[in-house]
Amino acid sequence: MTSGKRPNILFAISDDQSWPHASAYGHPTIRTPAFDRVAREGVLFTHGFCPASQCSPSRAAVLTGRQIWQLAEAGSQDSVFPNTFPVYTDLLEAAGYHLGYTGKPWAPGNWAAGGWRRNPSGPEYNARKLRPPTTGISTCDYAANFKDFLDARPAGSPFCFWFGCREPHRDYERDSGIRAGKDVRACVVPPYLPDVDVVRRDLLDYELEIEWFDAQLGLMLDRLAQNGELENTLVAVTSDNGMPFPRAKANLYEQSTRVPLAVCWGGHICGGRAVDDLVSLVDLAPTFLEAAGLAPPGAMSGRSLMNVLKAARSGCVDAERNRVYLGKERHNHARFDNVGYPSRAIRTPDHLYIRNFKPDRWPLGDPPEFLCHTKMANPCKAFILEHQREESIAPFYAITYAKRRPEELFAVRDDPFCLRNLAQDADFAALKQRLWRELECVLREQADPRVLGYGDIWDSYPYFGPIERSLGGFNEKGAYNPEFWRRACEHAPEGAMPPDPPAGPTRDGG
Repeated sequence: MTSGKRPNILFAISDDQSWPHASAYGHPTIRTPAFDRVAREGVLFTHGFCPASQCSPSRAAVLTGRQIWQLAEAGSQDSVFPNTFPVYTDLLEAAGYHLGYTGKPWAPGNWAAGGWRRNPSGPEYNARKLRPPTTGISTCDYAANFKDFLDARPAGSPFCFWFGCREPHRDYERDSGIRAGKDVRACVVPPYLPDVDVVRRDLLDYELEIEWFDAQLGLMLDRLAQNGELENTLVAVTSDNGMPFPRAKANLYEQSTRVPLAVCWGGHICGGRAVDDLVSLVDLAPTFLEAAGLAPPGAMSGRSLMNVLKAARSGCVDAERNRVYLGKERHNHARFDNVGYPSRAIRTPDHLYIRNFKPDRWPLGDPPEFLCHTKMANPCKAFILEHQREESIAPFYAITYAKRRPEELFAVRDDPFCLRNLAQDADFAALKQRLWRELECVLREQADPRVLGYGDIWDSYPYFGPIERSLGGFNEKGAYNPEFWRRACEHAPEGAMPPDPPAGPTRDGG
């Protein structure tokens, strides 16, 4: 098989994996030879960030090259993906690329209600199944499905494939890591989690599933090498957001949004380099398009990484890549009205500044149950909640579940786990104000409703995920919430919104 001069594109994205959980970053107990191979033959990014620490908003941002506040409903978890936003997958297909995905595509949410004829990630290749080593690992045979995809390719066509691994997303098979030979004593427990046996065991189960993702990637790389196509395939490997543990996923801290990222492309880029530039996953769509010889649409706010990939040096390569912007809206259903915990952030080389727009709300659901993520077996979360009043555990409960200040500021070089909020420190008042002005300016330029006065629009968007009966809640069939839509309309700039919400989609996608 041949793909001519245009490169093939293999995009591999794990589900809920934080930086630095790969052996290429020096992690002592996680073995990721396939990721390490991509890093060794290409570029290892030390400061890659997802735009939102949530599955569907982050994936929508990857596909569109746009920030979540530029994506309307698609910027919220488990909602609608409007087909008004161009995606790199469709643009490559229109240019002659053979397109497909296996595993988890853009999800969770309702793409049909957004007017798509298929998932925005492309045609599905999920027919092949296998018997996984644990009950927590998907039965999807990712590598076999990739072979089916390659076999279906028209002769001479380049391909663009989305490998969406469902691991290491919860649920995990309890103690699967230990049964696989992992040593609970060697486990590295981050300081924002209690160092107790149940947490160590939970982390080992997470590590095992990262290694499963890596093994499937390795099989795909081997197949491309056997076919003589690896040299002409741009391979990008990352994760959609941080690990599914307390204070990580669904927040904007370092462990929430900083993700593994490595890119290789045969002899087309100078390999064996580690790059410290701050880059965002919104930069991938314009990168893929430029590699294919296409001009990214003007609507994309991400910037192609090709200048960094083709450079010859390590460290800081592009001096302008010294900022990334992050956001969060609703996550899972965790409050009676299904409202979210809206936040925006700016990350510089030295600091992380977070603006919480609704500090009167609890950040991760309402007490006492904090239902967000309860539908997933999460021993670490359960331990913290059950022991929250104990002196040794209370601090872990407070930094995760207690209400937060409107502003948070962290000196990430000295405090990489974001445990010391400097926002109230007078010595940092000028810096805090400067970062907020810069962040607000970007949000205004990109028309974020949160700074334009009609942020309630986010709380009106449909929700298609599970609803906790104990909370009641709205949107049982995915309808727009008229109360929050009305509030948004009262403050929206003229012409920013239609007079009525769109016709409410139903849960089955109608």
